[in-house]
Amino acid sequence: MYQASGLSNNTQIASKKVVVSVVIFLLIAIAGLTYVKWWPYYNKAIDASIKHTIGASIVSGKSATAPAPSWQAAWDYAAAYYKSVWKAAVLGILLGSLIQVLIPAQWLLRMLGKASLGSTALGGIASLPGMMCTCCAAPIAVGMRKKNVSIGAALAFWLGNPALNPATLVFMTFVLSWKFTVLRLVFGLILTFGVSYYANRFAGKIKDTKMLDKAQEQLEIQATQPLMTRWLKSLWQLTLYVVPAYILSVLLLGAFRAWMFPAVGESLSNSILLILLFAVVGMLFVIPTAAEIPIIQTMMSFGLGTGPAAVLLLTLPVVSLPSLLIVYKFFPKRVLLFVTGSVVLLGILSGIAGMSVL
Repeated sequence: MYQASGLSNNTQIASKKVVVSVVIFLLIAIAGLTYVKWWPYYNKAIDASIKHTIGASIVSGKSATAPAPSWQAAWDYAAAYYKSVWKAAVLGILLGSLIQVLIPAQWLLRMLGKASLGSTALGGIASLPGMMCTCCAAPIAVGMRKKNVSIGAALAFWLGNPALNPATLVFMTFVLSWKFTVLRLVFGLILTFGVSYYANRFAGKIKDTKMLDKAQEQLEIQATQPLMTRWLKSLWQLTLYVVPAYILSVLLLGAFRAWMFPAVGESLSNSILLILLFAVVGMLFVIPTAAEIPIIQTMMSFGLGTGPAAVLLLTLPVVSLPSLLIVYKFFPKRVLLFVTGSVVLLGILSGIAGMSVL
């Protein structure tokens, strides 16, 4: 009886610790998102409704073309980009490290560990409050994968942050038009839930029991170390892994953005050739949250057609070379090839649809 009572008390104490750790994670996430995303975007939405703009294009400013490739062009773009995203990037790394030490692995596996439509749907739904760009959401997706969250659920969270960002959809309606918003929403849903779900097929089959056993082993190992030690170790490893590739790739893309976004004349304004080019370029290029809107607005003011604009509408925000470098060790290569190929293909289809309906 005494032994059974002791086991019961230990179970209750462990359950309370789990609840406390999850509550701490949620409070940090809510506070961080309120400061970095929710409150600033509320004010930005009001401005967008009045001014019908959310600023100049980060690619070219108010000009038709970006600066010629140079070290200065690389530095200028990187400075503008990081000035816009650094708070969200810090929050993404923080949450990506905290999810590894505060959220129980078995709980995550039960909710998001299966290669099922349900787990994928939950991952996509969980992305909606984040409203992060692809690079800022990537460290959280890495943290999820380290806890053995399924390929589909982690992808849905990563892709859903930029693709289904509610604030971006609101800005888009005020600045571009509701037709752009509907087009983005339709293809964003296909990408977030459809592509993410089918990506599970490229990952191989892993039995849920094995995943639970592995998670339990990790919990037992982690339980021997203090929480602060585990968190600092996770934070350092994630930072060391994310930051160097992130900085170098942003500099590289910023330097050569003039070649990636050439001036468009009337003969190419709505051409299939430009649609194909922007499908690949948009997939590789990196931008802050919602920056695709002023980029498209500026380029259309200099003659860009609705087809290529619709391509950039989808391909610019959802993935990028830096975000792919951040996550590539934590997803099978064939999964990332499937995702990037899907982004390019859906971008082309979006462009064809944009030529018809916009």
